[in-house]
Amino acid sequence: ISPPPVPSSPPSFGGPVTLNVGGTLYSTTLETLTRFPDSMLGAMFRAGTPIPPNLNPQGGGHYFIDRDGKAFRHILNFLRLGRLDLPRGYGETALLRAEADFYQIQPLLDALRELEASRGTPVPTAALLHADVDASPRLVHFSARRGPHHYELSSVQVDTFRANIFCTDPECLGAMRARFGVASEDRAEGGPHFRLEWAPCPAELPEVEYRRLGLQPLWTGGPGELREVVGTPGFLEEVLRVALEHGFRLDSVFPDPEDLLNSRSLRFVRH
Repeated sequence: ISPPPVPSSPPSFGGPVTLNVGGTLYSTTLETLTRFPDSMLGAMFRAGTPIPPNLNPQGGGHYFIDRDGKAFRHILNFLRLGRLDLPRGYGETALLRAEADFYQIQPLLDALRELEASRGTPVPTAALLHADVDASPRLVHFSARRGPHHYELSSVQVDTFRANIFCTDPECLGAMRARFGVASEDRAEGGPHFRLEWAPCPAELPEVEYRRLGLQPLWTGGPGELREVVGTPGFLEEVLRVALEHGFRLDSVFPDPEDLLNSRSLRFVRH
């Protein structure tokens, strides 16, 4: 926490307190921050303790903490409610546990351990996940029947996608295989990685020509909810879902970090 000058009038109990956590602003009260007196926040914001705030451009005092701003939302909710209330499918428990350890909130650490035990999942170990995908357009020529004795030469572009998934966590890698229906030996490989190749069938290309070219689609989802993966965004969206479900966080995007689902490479880490 930054050490700015001591203010003339420190905040009082009952009044709002603004925290800047990693660039994200949160407003709360001293009662909330000191709910657990033995925590780091409880000690720093204890009544009678001089707390020097920074003054923001609007003239109000706020306190800067150089930690993950997104995760602090769940830290603050735990302080307010006294219980762990995470959204369904939340996949960043490892990060939240690290933040709870930093703030020394023992009840939150206990609640996270109970959550992991109830899910039947051990504390995840450090792991790396890398997903690459590349698209290659291809012009296909075929004869289209227009009448009993009338055939016409036609052309259509077919996009072929090739992807490689590498993961050092066998459980996550298995979930990836299951998500994309990888079962046959032509798609599955041993070791910490596997490759996929697929080409959606254009509406203009007859099914018989599609099969003759040896092309195949890619499907995802479970029984009764299968959906075709048409292109790069659909593929990377599924990779992102599985990664977050297994406690990974996104580490890098190539080539454009602002265009996540149209990227060529995603790298995830889990500490």
